[in-house]
Amino acid sequence: MNLNKMMKQMQKAQEQMQRAQEELAAKTVEETAGGGMVKVVMTGDGFLRSVTLDPEVVDPGDLDMLQDLIVAAVNQAKRRTVELASSEMQKAAGDLGLPPGLV
Repeated sequence: MNLNKMMKQMQKAQEQMQRAQEELAAKTVEETAGGGMVKVVMTGDGFLRSVTLDPEVVDPGDLDMLQDLIVAAVNQAKRRTVELASSEMQKAAGDLGLPPGLV
């Protein structure tokens, strides 16, 4: 393979990965905890967009439970964003003809 062809493939790969990252940032995942009493929305690139609390879960006498539910919902959403990112990057790598696990 000549150097010029390899450089063009690398540039194409960079462009596709950049596009995949931009698409990922535009996607969102939503997770809940406490039977839906706490809902979080996170972008595909891992930024927390919103937290919604059902008024019934706000008990000043039990802030520990509320905090635990928020942490659980955020962690579940974060796991889903990691899975989404992995899936999107694998798709981009597949479009380039790269073997799985290389990205």
